[in-house]
Amino acid sequence: VETHLHADFVSGHRELAARTGAEIVFGARAGAAFPHRAVGDGEELSVGRVTLRFIETPGHTPESVSVLVIDTEVSAEPRMVLTGDTLFNGDVGRPDLAGARGYTTEMMADMLYESLHGKLLRLADSVEVYPAHGAGSMCGRNISKETSSTIGEQRRLNYALQPMAKDEFVRMMTTDLPEQPAYFPFDAEINRTGGADPLDALPRPAALTPHAVASLANQGHVVLDVRTAAEFGAGHVPGAVNVGLGGQFASWAGSLVALRTPIIIVTGRDEQIDETLVRLARVGHESVRGYLRGGMEAWGARNMEEATVPQIPVAVLRRMLEDEPGLQLLDVRRPAEYALGHAPRAASAPLSPRLREEIVHLERERPVAVICAGGYRSSAATSLLKRLGFHHLFNVEGGTQAWVAAGYPVERPSTTI
Repeated sequence: VETHLHADFVSGHRELAARTGAEIVFGARAGAAFPHRAVGDGEELSVGRVTLRFIETPGHTPESVSVLVIDTEVSAEPRMVLTGDTLFNGDVGRPDLAGARGYTTEMMADMLYESLHGKLLRLADSVEVYPAHGAGSMCGRNISKETSSTIGEQRRLNYALQPMAKDEFVRMMTTDLPEQPAYFPFDAEINRTGGADPLDALPRPAALTPHAVASLANQGHVVLDVRTAAEFGAGHVPGAVNVGLGGQFASWAGSLVALRTPIIIVTGRDEQIDETLVRLARVGHESVRGYLRGGMEAWGARNMEEATVPQIPVAVLRRMLEDEPGLQLLDVRRPAEYALGHAPRAASAPLSPRLREEIVHLERERPVAVICAGGYRSSAATSLLKRLGFHHLFNVEGGTQAWVAAGYPVERPSTTI
């Protein structure tokens, strides 16, 4: 059962159906180009003693459905609801992802209001809520880390479920939306057409020598370094993009590296190669041409040029801000995070493929310290800045979380504490 055409990853529904013989179920408006069951409002499926009742809840996407789960041996009333990307814990699905299908953001926000206030909020407060995503997903703006909730809890705490007129809701949901990752429409169309290759059919990348990697990089291949920020900072292939496996790897790799770009991967351990391939394929990246055999140890053994990015703790950053008036501090978190509090003198430039446009105010000749929430996104940003000609860079270890934990001053748009 697919609650909608996912945009943030390539779904495995066709591969799973082929392996198990299971039927694929979508909302009636999905328009999927392969055999499936299309369900509409009020239709039901029986799975043992459990009945699944479908509610059409468009707004995040036109075909979105939520699924009421009814244990018929206990009660005829639903015990839980699977809300897909319509309702999250503390948030709701963003309404701006269906533009490629002819829907404006305002049209989708209007549908979302009706789905939330006209359908889901009519459920009993005791009904358990299980959404499709938790914190970190780009399908919402500020999703909670909790994996479940109840309708009653969301009615009390979720900002989008508070009593309000539809026009007020539409304005709120269409204002200050984060940039949509470029791969989202591509993945949604793959999921609609069923065009993804099975994971076991992915081609094995070639094991490349350092000189072969350098040659391919000069020909336009992107070197994707999936190691930690500390490992990347200690030494990396010049021009490499750092997106560590330890964070929201697939989302950021899909956002920062254009799909169909030929990729060479650099890992810390050989066993990370298969993990990298699978996680890249989940967002539509199936163009990995090879990997650096032996990693950076082999690179160094051949006396190849290495680039570095110093990693500095927040105590060092504070001293630099006090002693070096020429230091530029760049905060690459989302605008909403930045507004909640940031280090003094930090300029906001959210990490995205448009980073070049966000940093026109930076001077390449002056040092730049880059900060995010914990050091992951800032390391990715330093790698992009290096590709843009910035060389005097620092990555802030622990990010704003460490800065706040140390008790250092925090600025907000109108106040300083």
